[in-house]
Amino acid sequence: MSLYDIFLDPFVEYGFMRRALIACVCLGLGSGPIGVLLMLRRMSLVGDAMSHAVLPGAAIGFLIAGGLSLPAMGLGGVVAGLIVALLSGLVSRTTVLKEDASFASFYLASLAAGVLIVSLRGSNIDLLHVLFGTILAIDSTALYFVGGITSFTLVVLAVVYRPLIAECFDPGFLRSVRGYGSAYHFLFLFLVVLNLVAGFQALGTLMAVGLMMLPAAVAQLWAKTLPAMMAIAAVAAAVSGFAGLIVSYHWDLASGPTIILIAAFIYCASLLLCPSGALRRLFPARI
Repeated sequence: MSLYDIFLDPFVEYGFMRRALIACVCLGLGSGPIGVLLMLRRMSLVGDAMSHAVLPGAAIGFLIAGGLSLPAMGLGGVVAGLIVALLSGLVSRTTVLKEDASFASFYLASLAAGVLIVSLRGSNIDLLHVLFGTILAIDSTALYFVGGITSFTLVVLAVVYRPLIAECFDPGFLRSVRGYGSAYHFLFLFLVVLNLVAGFQALGTLMAVGLMMLPAAVAQLWAKTLPAMMAIAAVAAAVSGFAGLIVSYHWDLASGPTIILIAAFIYCASLLLCPSGALRRLFPARI
């Protein structure tokens, strides 16, 4: 088997493979920088919580549309995610609970409600599609939806880059100077929800956060500047998508979990090979 047969033929031969690859590249461009900012804010687990929080909205969209309508489920997921983000922020500001504790409480309730709603009207296969995604079934409409979210994310990041970074490192300073710290914080959470909904279209609610946080962790191991971290995170996510699709195609594996496992493999390899990795510490004179 030639290199063409291994790496190019699946995408030349099948349209669903091309659409899945484009979706992975779009997810990498949008989710990668968002994941880096989440890690800088020490909110990595909040991304995981938010990915589960969109499930009730997606389930309600599923019931209203009468099936797996990705636009309806995506819109419902955005609404549900924003409600959880606003409630968590309100609880953390009016009670003794920290933001991560309030996120954890609401996401558990959201996950249970979403699974219950789908199980009441849908089949087990529908529930599996919602939880684990159907990246090979992405059609043109879903691809426009994911591409639109990615474009919107990049434009917003370019416009509010400086205040958003300032709010990441020193939120107290931004509030004292301009007073818009909370607005930038909620704008950032809005971007997190949007990109998780885009990831949900492809990878399901359980793994949507995978292409957001694993590439961000890889980037933090290799780069020291923020623009370099964002670029490496986007590239790592796109490479994970490409390699995951190739492996799943030739070995007949589920595409979504394979993509996340490839991202995890890149993360483990980076732990060994990065400038501060284990190999350099064990063999400092040879590397």
